[in-house]
Amino acid sequence: MSDPPVFDAVFGVQLAALFAWRRDVRRFRRDPLPAAALDRLLALADLAPSVGNAQPWRFMVLDGARKATLAEHVDAASEAAAQRYDAKRAAAYRSLKLHGLREAPAAGAVFCDEAPRAGHGLGIATMPEMLRYSCVMAIHTIWLAARAEGIGLGWVSILDPGAVARMLGGDEGWTFIAILCLGYPEAETDEPELQRAGWQAREGGHVLSG
Repeated sequence: MSDPPVFDAVFGVQLAALFAWRRDVRRFRRDPLPAAALDRLLALADLAPSVGNAQPWRFMVLDGARKATLAEHVDAASEAAAQRYDAKRAAAYRSLKLHGLREAPAAGAVFCDEAPRAGHGLGIATMPEMLRYSCVMAIHTIWLAARAEGIGLGWVSILDPGAVARMLGGDEGWTFIAILCLGYPEAETDEPELQRAGWQAREGGHVLSG
């Protein structure tokens, strides 16, 4: 066995900065990503924790045509969502930029294999949703790894999951989890965009004693 790494105080400060600067990005430059960037990030995703070591995440890199179709779908879903609000809040909602599918140089879909061969079913007999939680851990791993390289990630969630799954045609037994945009941010900030836009400030202190 090799010696474990030593994470010193300097690294601790840098790690905290990475968390603070991770940010959900919606405004991307159109510069292409380096040729090996996606492969490198996807390889790091495989280091994420997963129930039973099942590694149930399945990634699909999207071409330009699919990105354009998804952008139209998300715009329609976003307008439908605006109808939930009163006039003042709806106007604020419509002023937000909610995805970067048209600008981001790369985008991908994440699916969960609900019956992976790996893992032998460990840990999912009573909580099968642990497979999907594992996929979210893989997404978060990519998110942090991308940020460490100066690449931004945006998770697109205003969509119809069933319609998107049918549109993309994942394998039978896969559940749609996410659409992700990747690219270099237009501007760097450690402040959430929704906080900056006045939609919702960051809150803390959500800890309960048992």
